[in-house]
Amino acid sequence: MGKGYGYGKVILFNEHFVVYGIPAIASAIDKKTIAEVKKCHGREFIIHDNREETPGYKKEKLEQQKESIRLIKKAMGIDECIEIWLSGDLRAASGVGASAASCAAIARAIADEFGMKFSDEEINEFAYEGEKAYHGNPSGIDNTCATFGGLVWYEKGKKMELLKIEKPVEIVMGDTGIVANTKKAVEGVRERREKYKEKYDKIFEEAKQLVYEAREALLSMKLDRVGELMNKNHELLQEIEVSSPELDFLVSVARKAGAYGAKMTGGGLGGYMVALTPGKELQEKVAKAIEKEGYYALRTRIGI
Repeated sequence: MGKGYGYGKVILFNEHFVVYGIPAIASAIDKKTIAEVKKCHGREFIIHDNREETPGYKKEKLEQQKESIRLIKKAMGIDECIEIWLSGDLRAASGVGASAASCAAIARAIADEFGMKFSDEEINEFAYEGEKAYHGNPSGIDNTCATFGGLVWYEKGKKMELLKIEKPVEIVMGDTGIVANTKKAVEGVRERREKYKEKYDKIFEEAKQLVYEAREALLSMKLDRVGELMNKNHELLQEIEVSSPELDFLVSVARKAGAYGAKMTGGGLGGYMVALTPGKELQEKVAKAIEKEGYYALRTRIGI
């Protein structure tokens, strides 16, 4: 039986803006999806999805998941029937790179089962193909974090740069419990940008300037400044209408509990938010504040 893994991810700066050529910063987190694959007889594939989930996520994404597996198999040149088991400690939910983690894990597990030798770059390409089923035209951030781990500087059409920070930093990710539609969110931004070009150009320019400052602050471990810039980035995302009342509420809860900064993460309109909480003590305080409000809190780290 072949085995593979893929990391979850968090976007720290500039989701949505990245689609328009503005740089973004993302990081793998220390939670993974594990895939196990074995050859079987009969249909093209059989899937057993044993991941913990936000209620309704797996059902909602099932057709996209099936198409994703077909795309990965096609890209890898596999015609045989395969049986797949998904597990791991990454909760299947919107905004945490769950689809990309599963794509990277499945590609690695197929390669292992069929004795195929692929570089991480090639696995990343297969995962990207699988992501097309979920996102239409993926940015490439999620699958890169899922495949390689680490902290990523991403600019559309350019080679990704892996950033190194002094040590991993604790974060908390709060789940709104809403299964979000990334395609719908991306399409909405495109429509509004065409309609309100002048307003959106100004917001996009702010996002561009902000991310370069965020990069310097991260690399020099000026975490208080990173937090301030996360807060500002959330405001810009609110202005392009991809946040939600639930995300804004959890961002507020995290900040009141002492987070250095907090913002929505991922496609928006639901899914996860992220809070910067250096040190176990602060991480626990913020996570408990989110849980007290009845939401799921993921304790993890960036820069792994």
